[in-house]
Amino acid sequence: MAQFLLETVWLVPCYALIGGLLAVPWSPGIIRRTGPRPAGYVNLVMTFFAFVHAALSFPAAWNQLPYEVSIPWLSTAGLNLSIDLEISAVSVGAMVVIAGLNLLAQIYAIGYMEMDWGWGRFYSLLGLFEAGLCALALCNNLFFSYVILEMLTLGTYLLVGLWFSQPLVVTGARDAFLTKRVGDLFLLMGVLAIWPLAGTWNYTELANWAATANVNPTLLALVGLALVAGPMGKCAQFPLHLWLDEAMEGPVPSTILRNSVVVASGAWVLIKLQPVLSLSPIVSSAMVAIGAVTAVGASIIAIAQIDIKRCLSYSVSAYMGLVFIAVGTQQDEAALLLVLTHALAAALLTMSTGGIIWNSITQNVSQLGGLWSRRPMSGLAYIVGTLGLIGFPPLGSFWALLKLASGLWEIKPWLVGVVIVVNVLTAFSLTREFCLIFGGKPKQMSERSPEVHAPMAVPMMILFGIVLHLPLVLQSLSLLPSWASLNKDVALLLVWSTIFGCSISSVIYLSNIIPKPIRLPWQPVQDLIAYDFYTPKLYRMSIVLSVDLISKLADMVDRFVVDGIVNLVGLAFIGGGESLKYITSGQAQFYAFTVLLGVGVLGIFVSWPFWGNQFLTFMFQFG
Repeated sequence: MAQFLLETVWLVPCYALIGGLLAVPWSPGIIRRTGPRPAGYVNLVMTFFAFVHAALSFPAAWNQLPYEVSIPWLSTAGLNLSIDLEISAVSVGAMVVIAGLNLLAQIYAIGYMEMDWGWGRFYSLLGLFEAGLCALALCNNLFFSYVILEMLTLGTYLLVGLWFSQPLVVTGARDAFLTKRVGDLFLLMGVLAIWPLAGTWNYTELANWAATANVNPTLLALVGLALVAGPMGKCAQFPLHLWLDEAMEGPVPSTILRNSVVVASGAWVLIKLQPVLSLSPIVSSAMVAIGAVTAVGASIIAIAQIDIKRCLSYSVSAYMGLVFIAVGTQQDEAALLLVLTHALAAALLTMSTGGIIWNSITQNVSQLGGLWSRRPMSGLAYIVGTLGLIGFPPLGSFWALLKLASGLWEIKPWLVGVVIVVNVLTAFSLTREFCLIFGGKPKQMSERSPEVHAPMAVPMMILFGIVLHLPLVLQSLSLLPSWASLNKDVALLLVWSTIFGCSISSVIYLSNIIPKPIRLPWQPVQDLIAYDFYTPKLYRMSIVLSVDLISKLADMVDRFVVDGIVNLVGLAFIGGGESLKYITSGQAQFYAFTVLLGVGVLGIFVSWPFWGNQFLTFMFQFG
């Protein structure tokens, strides 16, 4: 049975896609009598089937060699395109995580969007997301991975813009779409450029080609940088990180997926391309630099945010930056472990804070407080999510960060400092948010804020247990790094950095030693951090302004050149027709004269080059 399910595991994306399509009739209101809720239930059932199929297939894939399934798609002019799928323990495990988190997010959405009439549109887009992510996990072809990433970009735009009657939502959806399009454009260039070099888009064949490739280093660097630009946008790396911040305008249940597995889609492609990218030292150094700048910069910015969602979104960018560092230093196993542990902990944090957004008047953390006694389940979920995201033994991210830092200690010790700094800043930021929301005394905005109801509490508690028991699951699968192979000094640094970050933040935000709100001695520095290093302003002055100017230029060309030529030709014919109308006499000889005159004018026009040359020759000889 398990073997049969493994052989048909490629059907898992189809379950989600079918669920999304079945939810569509409720979106425009074709089905009205039942209300929109059946759209959610249909999608929930199909996602459950996808999760069960992937989960039952996983034991059969474990400790088995990966195998490929190739589906011919297009063959023309020497170009043979096929949909290549790789069935392996890693790809099946990725689908288990994706389908499982989507199932919990959909149950959570039943409670969160209880009174919302956009169920049909929302659940159909969730189905599209799940289908795209599962297909990306199976896909073993760079070209089709690009196509899937484009689908996910469109899905992000539609999902963020779900409540399109709100101006901020429309602006956020537009900005998120445009920012990701910048990276997608460069990625397309890289996808097209690597075909003449390698002659294939298959990831396995690309890795084999990279082992013996002899290509011009400059060309290889340019192609590699283009291929990195796409994952930069998907993983919200500087300077293409703004889309994740803007996407926080969407509903919280979609944010659960976005903060956990959607941002990891770029990391997945990056890990697949690692053998190719490692051919160029320039590309590897660029990935490390991008990851280090994003990890430290986003961690600093998160400390200055007052919106609940944005505090978490910058932490997501920071951890994806660590994934970039891992891939840039050829530590694929550490990168995959980081992606897994981060996805589960980030989803739990989003669920915990999503309940506060659901029944509170404000999302401003400075206006909340004292919720520990009123929302103990959400508080405990937040604590476990925080500890699961930072270097706190024995939870998941401790082992992932330790594996990464131990590998860096041997090759680039200064990057261990980056990992430690990010851990300190993330511990400080998440503890700060916990103290402001759950600590202290209740404020006016949080005096009446009861615990969430069952549809939101149940998936949160299930994920709570998964994050707590993740190390045991990893150990049972022999995926937990061996303690003997890890650096003990680095482990101590991680633990002490966690204690330091959490302690300093607790002292500042739970005591009255330092007056609140916190103000730095240097106002320009505080403004620089609070305003995201002014990257939104730079974005408006560059990307938005460029798109606006190009749009206006295209409009002027269309209006005055294209339409102008067409209108001129039309006016000429109208004028000619009107002129002929008044000179019509009804005599045949007059019509014959008109035809001959037209033929004569046309003949002169056609033969003008010949007569012009004759005239110039005559003038030269007798002039």
